[in-house]
Amino acid sequence: MIILEIEDLHKFYNANTPVLRGINLAVRRGEFVGIIGLSGSGKSTLLRCINRLVEPTSGRIRIPMSLVNGKADGMLADVVRFKRSELRLLRRKTGMIFQQFNIVKRLSVIENVLSGGLGYQSLLRSTLRRFTQEERRKALTNLKRVGLLGQAYRRADELSGGEQQRVAIARTLMQEPALILADEPVSSLDPKLSRVVLDILKRVCREDGITALVSLHTLELTREYADRIVGLKNGQIVFDGSAGELTDSVVEEIYPR
Repeated sequence: MIILEIEDLHKFYNANTPVLRGINLAVRRGEFVGIIGLSGSGKSTLLRCINRLVEPTSGRIRIPMSLVNGKADGMLADVVRFKRSELRLLRRKTGMIFQQFNIVKRLSVIENVLSGGLGYQSLLRSTLRRFTQEERRKALTNLKRVGLLGQAYRRADELSGGEQQRVAIARTLMQEPALILADEPVSSLDPKLSRVVLDILKRVCREDGITALVSLHTLELTREYADRIVGLKNGQIVFDGSAGELTDSVVEEIYPR
């Protein structure tokens, strides 16, 4: 089943600066897709266009309407045309994991994780940060899944970088996402911690049937974890295939010397 279909996507920050140039991509439910390319190739912009943290200039980004209305009708809807209410519902089912973790360091670990469910609450409850016992139980379960149950009541700034990124994964799981967009989630971590975080991310995606698009900064990690690899160069897709198909000549094209 197609969960994401991108057609002729363009993004210009100004008339002379094309960042994305005619992206066409279809992603099936449950795929773990690694996105590679030089800095400035359009990886982050592509991910942010999908949930419209960045507004596309033109093109279509289509997702199953069931992600918005919960009805399994098989219809695809164009995210680019979504109104604010529809976009809010889409973002509730689309998790975003950032390079710099984006957690509130003065709050406890469990409070950070609980914030992942705010999209399911009323404005009043989310403003007052009132959480039910069931929500707290769910947060503790997700912390256990990422190996941090024993850290639930520590301040987030007392954790290491790798642990903070695991908190970010647990927070994303509170959304019960169908799709996770991860923008270089391990680029600030050493190789050992990078593998710990990616092991957890791939495992929870497999367990929950979550589709993931993950931009990674090294070929080694991409080949190791991605089911499918998409290579960007100058805002265009120049490779789309398996790790085994990523030959030296293709790598040279994506990363010219």
